[in-house]
Amino acid sequence: VQLVESGGGSVQPGGSLNLSCAASGFAFSVSVMNWYRQAPGKEREWIAGLSTIGGSTYYADSVKGRFTISRDNAKNTVYLQMNSLKFEDTAVYYCNTHRGANYWGQGTQVTVSS
Repeated sequence: VQLVESGGGSVQPGGSLNLSCAASGFAFSVSVMNWYRQAPGKEREWIAGLSTIGGSTYYADSVKGRFTISRDNAKNTVYLQMNSLKFEDTAVYYCNTHRGANYWGQGTQVTVSS
């Protein structure tokens, strides 16, 4: 299993970023995919999840209405569109799937600053 995140960077408050996670080594189209983040000095927190059948999405209250998780099964990629970014969204963002064990990417840094 390999997960590779990209798309992080620095952005001003109110800005947008679109993160990508390229997946390989497992049956992506039938796997639930998640995004987590970890801010400095804090525990890693779940922020968004996407099911397989029906494509149901789930969000933490902290990002609901601002972030959108989606997937492209043809590209084995899951995305996180982040809008209306706030200072408190600054963190390392991780892609995750659970296939008997938790698998993580290396993370991508998102910094929101003025």
